[in-house]
Amino acid sequence: MAELNMQAGTSRGRSKRRSKKLSTRIDLTPMVDLGFLLITFFFVTTTWAKPRAMAFNLPADGPSTLVGKNAALSVLACGDYKLFYYHGDLGEALKAGACGITGYGAGGLRTVIRNKQEAMDRSYKGGRTEMTLLIKATPQASVRNIVSLLDEMRISGVAKYALVDLSEEEKELVAAKKL
Repeated sequence: MAELNMQAGTSRGRSKRRSKKLSTRIDLTPMVDLGFLLITFFFVTTTWAKPRAMAFNLPADGPSTLVGKNAALSVLACGDYKLFYYHGDLGEALKAGACGITGYGAGGLRTVIRNKQEAMDRSYKGGRTEMTLLIKATPQASVRNIVSLLDEMRISGVAKYALVDLSEEEKELVAAKKL
């Protein structure tokens, strides 16, 4: 509320008519209260952002589905944003040179996936839909690495992928190469 304070005129000797000086003081407490009420109202009435989650389909319990050697691409998520990949069986891939170390993004894993999909289109009846990508995490990999890998699967349009544990052969390779 605003209030006006009037000072009484003092007469000193001659009586002159003086104008009265008014001083104003504005109390802003109700305005602050109104501001907080409005903020509270908008917080309550707005819709909160819904968490967005990535759809992740897990296979049903039961016997595992076998993947053909030529249709499999295995990716090992290592520390320091490095990925080790190989096509088919690890032993055969190391002998044939069908493996390598790459990174995330368009120039890395996305190129490897695109090349594999093109090879699948040329050689398989079902084409790229027959490709299965096996994601394996080393102990050095972080959750952020796995989420980035899953994002790459979505960007590249990979229909079949699975999170799989490291085999003994892969654990030895990781220990030997210090990936």
